[in-house]
Order: sequence, then structure tokens, then C-alpha cells
Amino acid sequence: QVQLVESGGGLVQPGGSLRLSCAASGSIDRFYGMAWYRQAPGTQRELVAHWSRTGSTIYSDSVKGRFTISREDMKNTVHLQMNSLKPEDTAIYLCNGHGRWYDGTFFNDKYWGKGTQVTVSS
Repeated sequence: QVQLVESGGGLVQPGGSLRLSCAASGSIDRFYGMAWYRQAPGTQRELVAHWSRTGSTIYSDSVKGRFTISREDMKNTVHLQMNSLKPEDTAIYLCNGHGRWYDGTFFNDKYWGKGTQVTVSS
């Protein structure tokens, strides 16, 4: 149906930057909302940033001012620009898309990517 594929993860030193991307393909024209979550070993999955078609964005307190979520409508792609990275940002980052329009119909479903590893270490 719909595939979400993340890219851009890797190893970076504290204070560095990374840009994650998530591309949606398959049976989709556009999502109502797209988001980035992260999960570190032994912890629960947490919301990092969310974008909706209303234009609003939401960030967790831990990344506010450092991370920016953006969307490329024509490409059904969402990005996460991560600056001033800290060791505690180390996690698998997962892309989420919810509320899907396809061929004139709205589907109230959601999809997840498989994730991309971000490691912040010196």
C-alpha cells in the first residue's frame, strides 16, 4: 500500500548536524500529517516532531530550537534537520505518516518506516 523509507542517519560528533529524509510511495497522494519519532534502547518511542497540512508544527521540548521538520509536498517527503546534536539524541529515528488521501478518497490510517540509526558520539 504505502511505503515510508528513511535516510540520512549516521554517526556524528556532539554539536554536529544531520538531515533525515523520509519518502512516501505507493497508494498515496498526500498525508494529512507526518512525523518523526525516536526510540533508544530500553526506552519508549517518543514523538520528536510533527507536521500537519494546517501548517502547524510540534516539537518535543528536548529538541525545540535545535530540530526543524519540513515537508516537500510534490515529493511526499518530510525532512528533519537536526543541529547541535547531543549524545542523548542517539536513537533509531522513525518516520510516521497518518491520514492519507488517495485517488479522491481519505483513509484514516497510519504508516511507519523501518527507521534510521542516529548515533551522537565523540
